[in-house]
Amino acid sequence: MKEQMRVHYDEEGDFLEISIGNPVKCYAEELQPGIFVRKSEENDEVKSIGILGFKQKGKDIQDIEVMLPVKLSMTTLN
Repeated sequence: MKEQMRVHYDEEGDFLEISIGNPVKCYAEELQPGIFVRKSEENDEVKSIGILGFKQKGKDIQDIEVMLPVKLSMTTLN
């Protein structure tokens, strides 16, 4: 199954969200202060990760690891 990945950054709120697949009912867990993972209520699959205060955390955080239930393939656009 191919899932679409979307990246959204809200500059005013300094919030980055990376989501996978179509929107579904989810619940959120805070992994670290300001770092949230949203999981499907139906099957606990990770649907998105959000980072509040992304500009500062981007400087401070070296790695964020979340196991996704889907395969992703990246392509380069020329």
